[in-house]
Amino acid sequence: MRQPWRRWTLRTRLLLIGLLGLALAQAIGSVALYTALSVANQRAVDADAHATAAAVAELVSSGRLPATVPVTGTEMVQVVDSRGRVVSASPGADRLTPILERHELAGALAHPVSVPGSRLGVSSELRVTATRVGTGDRHTVIVAEPIADLTRSQDTLLRTLLISYPLVLALLGLIAWRVIGAALRPVEELRSAAERISGSGRDDRLPVPASRDEIHALAVTLNSMLDRLGAAREREQDLVADVAHELRSPLASMRLQTDVARRLGEGGELVDGVDAEVSRMSSLVDDLLLLARLDAHGPAGTPAEAVDVGRALAEVAESHVGPGPRFTVESSPGPAPVAWTRPDELRRILDNLVDNARRHATAEVRVTARSDDGRVLVLVDDDGPGIPADDRERVFERFTRLDDARARDAGGSGLGLAIVRELARSRGGDVRLGESPTGGLRAEVDLPAARAMPVDDE
Repeated sequence: MRQPWRRWTLRTRLLLIGLLGLALAQAIGSVALYTALSVANQRAVDADAHATAAAVAELVSSGRLPATVPVTGTEMVQVVDSRGRVVSASPGADRLTPILERHELAGALAHPVSVPGSRLGVSSELRVTATRVGTGDRHTVIVAEPIADLTRSQDTLLRTLLISYPLVLALLGLIAWRVIGAALRPVEELRSAAERISGSGRDDRLPVPASRDEIHALAVTLNSMLDRLGAAREREQDLVADVAHELRSPLASMRLQTDVARRLGEGGELVDGVDAEVSRMSSLVDDLLLLARLDAHGPAGTPAEAVDVGRALAEVAESHVGPGPRFTVESSPGPAPVAWTRPDELRRILDNLVDNARRHATAEVRVTARSDDGRVLVLVDDDGPGIPADDRERVFERFTRLDDARARDAGGSGLGLAIVRELARSRGGDVRLGESPTGGLRAEVDLPAARAMPVDDE
């Protein structure tokens, strides 16, 4: 079972890979930005606090400390002695109770700490820095800075990042989708052109983009490969056609000689055996010529007409009258005619399938024709040994014979089913093999009816 990842288009996979990488990079960048700005703001606050503490400490050291410490901004300052008594404070700071308790003071001397703003009657959290002054009866300068504005700016930055993150990702994803689509459009054009070429059998070539990039080089390389494949195919077709044509003359001469020998009563059973092999070789040559024509030209150049399927079946049934399995034909009333098919081609399809079924049937061969939703279905059933499901496609390959009861029977060349499928597909139809209700093999010919057949521009 194929993984879901492999079922996605290249454009989708490239977009997902790009978006995942972009999302990861954007997430790392956002976290780094938020952290860097937060740390920078805290360091700025701490630097201002240390500067204020240094200025107040200078006043304490010089004996010029006033009762009210002058400060700027929202800072609050206390100067406490070694016994924890407040000896001086700034406006708005508590003059009786220190901001920090004793156990907090030791930590604040090492690095700034945060305490609730309720200690000084404010709603904002406080970031507090402590600095020792003097050596004997030492004093401590405590500087507290409300950080409500800092917290709000950090929250605003966080919300902005969380909102802009998906919006930017979606915008970049849309841009990437358009850019990837534009980059892959020449590849899709190459794929579509290759599909048309492989489906038509024509010697068209892939479009070469004007840009001098990897896609241009790919198109040039593929066209060169198509040129080599086309030349090889033409050589193969010419070889098959030439060999088949060359074989016709000696085969005709051999048949003439066997006819003369039979009329003169010479050769006995040897003449009959040689004549049978000549007939078989003649049939093989005719099959090769037909396949060569279909490979080279397809249906082009053949007369186009609507053919009555019921009449063609009646003619095939008449040609197979004789000893052997029972042969019955069942047609629905007035089956739709098949368009764009020469009568001899349709009869060739039916005759090959009926002949194949009669050679392997035990007691009965039944042919059924009916119209179904703009299609004409012809079913050929036999009650023979059938074909295993794994081999039902392989038998359509040229010169393929199975190793069971449907192997080297009299008259089989390994080209009959290949010709049937080539003829059917050249007219917009197909041939499939399945299991017959009678226990043997069912060959189903599916052809477009006349009114459903597309008109060939050629």
